[in-house]
Amino acid sequence: MDHCFLRFPGGRSRALTFSYDDAPREDLQLAEIFNRYGVKATFNLNSANIGKEGRLTAEEIRTHLLGKGHEIAVHGAHHRAPGKLRPVEGIRDVLDCRLGLERAFGIIVRGMAYPNAGIRHMSPGVSYEKIRQYLTELDIAYSRTLGGDNDRFFLPEDWYAWMPSAHHDNPAIFDYIDRFLALTPETRRGDNGMPRLFYIWGHSFEFSRYDNWDRMEEICARLSGNDDIWYATNMEICSYVNAYTALIWSADGNMVHNPTLRDVYLQIDDRPFCVRSGETKTVK
Repeated sequence: MDHCFLRFPGGRSRALTFSYDDAPREDLQLAEIFNRYGVKATFNLNSANIGKEGRLTAEEIRTHLLGKGHEIAVHGAHHRAPGKLRPVEGIRDVLDCRLGLERAFGIIVRGMAYPNAGIRHMSPGVSYEKIRQYLTELDIAYSRTLGGDNDRFFLPEDWYAWMPSAHHDNPAIFDYIDRFLALTPETRRGDNGMPRLFYIWGHSFEFSRYDNWDRMEEICARLSGNDDIWYATNMEICSYVNAYTALIWSADGNMVHNPTLRDVYLQIDDRPFCVRSGETKTVK
């Protein structure tokens, strides 16, 4: 076995996800666009602001976001940057947000996007390592950060510093889309066989502010309806990759066991391969 690469559900080699913050009322129009094109998003919420003026109500979130297959995630109860908070304050803002969302919607919430300046700027005595530690202890599975473009479309090496591909207003975004769509099976063989993820983020109120809703229409139109792209939420991607990393291999690499509750797809030496939930399989 020369090469073994993760493949997304159904054997797909590419995935697309969106991440939008703060639950402004424009999220209703944004969700309608996502639903129409068959793509999925994670909406990052401030639990203390739900139902306030200019924000979605709990019922709207339940009906128009969760009810359509999208994810909700932690964005700080009060939208405070963890890099500027003492650990006890950061812990409280994250935990209060998670508790608030779970109690309001009756679901488990483990995803997150850093609010405000996030982890880009640190006050004296605060460090990324401390923040990552308490997020792990609070059972947060991932957190989106900002400050650069993941325009090679690789999966994150660190789930607590998950860098998106681009903001929707990035001047290069349509070039990025063209590059992402040009990743044909022929260009993904051998050492180029890594799975690729296109991750777009922003705030839906920006479309109203700059009167460019047509931009998101074009983004979704270009990226939708592709059989080789998995359209997923942030948490779905994180959970699936964790299932892949949980695979147990024999010492010689000729057998693999899947201890998880979901089927995992691979590409082994240019061959599609699936290890079903609970299955032990020979690889030759």
